[in-house]
Amino acid sequence: VGMLGGNDVSMKLSSVLMKRLTLAGSTLRARSVAEKGALMAELKRCIWPMFEYGGVRPVIDSTFPMERAAEAHARMEARQHIGKIVLTITH
Repeated sequence: VGMLGGNDVSMKLSSVLMKRLTLAGSTLRARSVAEKGALMAELKRCIWPMFEYGGVRPVIDSTFPMERAAEAHARMEARQHIGKIVLTITH
C-alpha cells in the first residue's frame, strides 16, 4: 500500500502466474468526496467488525520508548522493518 519504497518493483512473474494472482492498482485522490464516503461506509460495515473481535491485528515490528524516537525513525527510513514501529509513552 502506498509507494514509500518507491515506484520501481521487481518480482518473479512466474509466481503470479502459478498462483493465478491478480494485480490491481488504485488511488483515492481522483475520487469524489461522495465516493470516498461510500468506500469508508463499506469499510466500516465489512472490515471494522474484524478489528473489534480480533480477527485482524497489526503486525508489530518493534517498540521503542519515546526517548528513542530518532532510532525508531532511522529504522523506518532504512526500511529494516516489517510491520508497525510503535513508540511508547510512560507517565
